[in-house]
Amino acid sequence: MTTFATTRRGLLQAGAALTIPATVARAQGPARGGDPLRVGVMTDLSGPFAGAGSQPLFWGAEVAIELFNERGGVDGRPVQAVTADSQSKADVAINEMERLLGQEKLEVVTGIYSSAHAVPLSGRFEQAKKMMWITSAIATAVLKEKNFRYVFRPTVHSDQYGEGSISAIAENTQAKLGLAPDKVKLGVIYEDGPYGTGVAAAIEANAKQRNMPIVLKEAYSATAPDLSTLVTKLRRERPDIVLQVGYNPDITLFLRQAKSGGLRFKMLIGHGAGWSQIDRLTETFGQDVNFMCNVDPAATQMLDWSKLQPGVGDLAKTFMDRFQAKHKLSDPPTHASMGFNNTWIFLEHVLKPAVRKSGGMTAEALREAALAVDVPTGGTIQGYGVKFVPPGNPMSGQNERSIAVVMQFENGKSKVVWPGSLGQPIVMPLPASNAYAAR
Repeated sequence: MTTFATTRRGLLQAGAALTIPATVARAQGPARGGDPLRVGVMTDLSGPFAGAGSQPLFWGAEVAIELFNERGGVDGRPVQAVTADSQSKADVAINEMERLLGQEKLEVVTGIYSSAHAVPLSGRFEQAKKMMWITSAIATAVLKEKNFRYVFRPTVHSDQYGEGSISAIAENTQAKLGLAPDKVKLGVIYEDGPYGTGVAAAIEANAKQRNMPIVLKEAYSATAPDLSTLVTKLRRERPDIVLQVGYNPDITLFLRQAKSGGLRFKMLIGHGAGWSQIDRLTETFGQDVNFMCNVDPAATQMLDWSKLQPGVGDLAKTFMDRFQAKHKLSDPPTHASMGFNNTWIFLEHVLKPAVRKSGGMTAEALREAALAVDVPTGGTIQGYGVKFVPPGNPMSGQNERSIAVVMQFENGKSKVVWPGSLGQPIVMPLPASNAYAAR
């Protein structure tokens, strides 16, 4: 049988649309006896999203499936991943979804890195009455007011990002900057897809609730070749704190042009995606990104494992040991923990009980099992619990116990600084030694 790792190597070597190995058997109705349990895993293994978090998302899922199978799968039945590379393109994601559901006859597809993909895909999964298990795409718009029955998202949503960054600012500016929250000037820049737009809207809504002035709020294309005009506008408005929502290429371009263009500020807070790739940012910018911040679910190594539910710390350590052995990253990005954690939640808390109860793994059985999940806070390696909002509610399918934190970078590592009960004191403003620090 073709392994998950073998399939992954083939994908990376191909670098384009994938072909599922001939050794992967076609599904003929519900799985039986000792048949493998076939699960789709769709991420972006090529294109700009790969380096912005989708690749470590895939790697985390890879470890989860390997570990689940080593521990016996579901009563001896292993999970067999059927992988798809959406190539950072929405049209490819749609085509791959149709292949996985039609040709491969899958009942569930996990993964989905980009909200720009998740928005059109979610309606198609719902229409087909097949399960879409989102491990990354965080835009609130993916689920809000849709009343989906077959789409589930165990991770956070974009409204929580705006709440996190604005709360961290409001709770620290008086002590750290000598400014009341309503005197702190904010500049908000964001990529113009559903992801950036959703987070920016949440930032604006939370800032308004606290009477915090936004002196500039502007979208840009994530593929823009030049952001110097945006840098000029920020220089003119002189925000104390810049809040950016973007992927890796646009973040890199912005930081380079901001430095050369003389833009300075007291703090910069990113919001997931490219800002979670601390190894890549440090490799490119070195000490220049020290003490900048990011909002995202916590990478598991940032947490005190002794405070998690019994056995969860051991699971987190096993994941970290295996991931580090394979990928040698100094500080594995949040997306690695997200890939493992949200895949593990599906395997252990949805797939296993659904198969045990029904004998198969139909989307309907999986959906019923998902709605029954009740994991307390501290019951996952990212610290949050799991309980899905049921149909008939504005955010049906969303995990109501998910948690986003604010983390701060220092020497290629990240530490939690908000909420204060989980982390260390924030360093604010940027130290004078930082190249971007306001003088």
